[in-house]
Amino acid sequence: MAEMSMNKAIHGAVRRDLQRFLVALAAFPDGNRTRAAQLATAWTNFNDQLTRHHEGEHEIAWPALEAVGASPELLATMDAEHDLMATALADAGGAMSRLAASASAEDAQLAKAAVTHLQEVTTTHLDHEEVEFEPVLLANRNAPEIQEMGRKFGKASPSVGGRFMAWVLDGASADERAAVTRDIPVPVVKIVGGIWGRSYRKNIAPVWKG
Repeated sequence: MAEMSMNKAIHGAVRRDLQRFLVALAAFPDGNRTRAAQLATAWTNFNDQLTRHHEGEHEIAWPALEAVGASPELLATMDAEHDLMATALADAGGAMSRLAASASAEDAQLAKAAVTHLQEVTTTHLDHEEVEFEPVLLANRNAPEIQEMGRKFGKASPSVGGRFMAWVLDGASADERAAVTRDIPVPVVKIVGGIWGRSYRKNIAPVWKG
């Protein structure tokens, strides 16, 4: 089993959702308002998860990584990539909102184009970030700064934390699951993710089976 950081496991969830949206939008049935509403619900979660992730990196991860040797110039480059991703996310969100309102096949195809662009921008950034920081995170896993980074990321309400756990584990590989349960104790995943992740499992996970 290949070792990976929690960061890379989260990236896996982002990649999965983007691909799920593209598949769903490509097959969108014209006029199906139920399906449009389902995708809108899933989009709200995805938008929240990706926004929390990249804003948390700027506020929490970058200072910790700089403390263990990452250059300010590299971190500035990562922030510039985040800005491009945020713009593409907003554009895709607008397209998804129009689809939610119209439920038209035409708007589904426009949304698919916007999400395709978002996938391209986001994947480029995630790949770059993993090349630069995955070895650093693994090598410094026990450094005080990285440990404190993990504690700060963990400061979330049960509802936010539970939904995050359910989302990041939905379709996760064995390596990704191992990364999550290494950094979050298994009892916490079972209790918080089990109780507070119910809304995700009820309202969002089924979207990808429809």
